[in-house]
Amino acid sequence: MINALTVDVEEWFCGHILNKAVKKNEWNNQELRVVEDTRRMLRLFSRHDTEATFFVLGWLAERSPELIKEIADHGHEIATHGYWHTSLTEMTPASFEQDLNKAIDVTSRCVKQEILGFRAPSFTITSATLWALRILKNNGIRYDSSIFPTSFHPDYGISNAPLAIHKLDNSLIEVPLSCVEVMGRRIPCGGGYFRLYPYGLTKAILKRCNREGRPAVFYLHPWELDPAQPRVKLGPINTLRHYYNLDKTAARVDRLLTDFRFTSIKKLLGL
Repeated sequence: MINALTVDVEEWFCGHILNKAVKKNEWNNQELRVVEDTRRMLRLFSRHDTEATFFVLGWLAERSPELIKEIADHGHEIATHGYWHTSLTEMTPASFEQDLNKAIDVTSRCVKQEILGFRAPSFTITSATLWALRILKNNGIRYDSSIFPTSFHPDYGISNAPLAIHKLDNSLIEVPLSCVEVMGRRIPCGGGYFRLYPYGLTKAILKRCNREGRPAVFYLHPWELDPAQPRVKLGPINTLRHYYNLDKTAARVDRLLTDFRFTSIKKLLGL
C-alpha cells in the first residue's frame, strides 16, 4: 500500500512549545536553519525516489521563496501551513481567514502549482475550531490534514474522529494523522512520536494501518533532522519532546523509506 509522507516546513523556533522562549517579534533575530535542514531532507527523499507533501509556513515562504521553488522542482507537492503558526484555538474565524489568505498568497508566488491542502499549526482543528473547515472550503482548499483522531494530547485531537481518509459534509476531504486502536486507546505516530518511540513500534503502527486497508499519513519537520540546532531553555517535558533523538531521525527516516512506500497527499487522493 502507498502511504502519505508529509513535512511541516517551519523553523526550529516556530513550534508551539517554543512560543514562550522565542516570541514572534524575535523570529527575525534567530538563526535560520530551515534551508539546509530541508535540503538534507530532499536528498534523503531523492535517494528513495519518494514524493511528499510539504506544508509550508507562509512566514518562511516570504523569506525563502527560493527554497519553496526548490522543493517543488524536486517534484513534491506544496501545501500551506498558515502564515504565523498560530494555533486555531487562539484565533477567531476572521483572523484565521486573514492568516490563511496571506499564507496562500505568499506561497503561491513561489510555485506554479495550485495550493490544494492545509494543515493547521499544532493540528489545532479540534471540536472547538470546526468552523475553520468552512473557511478552508470557501478559500479554495480541497483537503485538510489537521485532525489527530486521539484524545490524550492537551493541545489537539478529536477522540471520536474517523481514522481513515474521508469526505466531510462540505465535500472537503479530511486526511487525518495516523493512529491505531489498542485496547480502546488510540496510539499516534509521526513527528515527536517517531523520535520517542522505538523504531519497531512506528513500523508496527504503519503496518497495522495498512492491514486495516488505510494508507498511513506520516509527518515530520525539517528541524527534526538537525541535532546541531540552537538550544533554548524549556521545561523538562518540552525539552524531551523537542530535542530527544534528533541525532537518530535521519537514519530512522532512511529506514522508514526502505520499509514502506510513500507519495504526496495530492497523488494519493488523485487530485
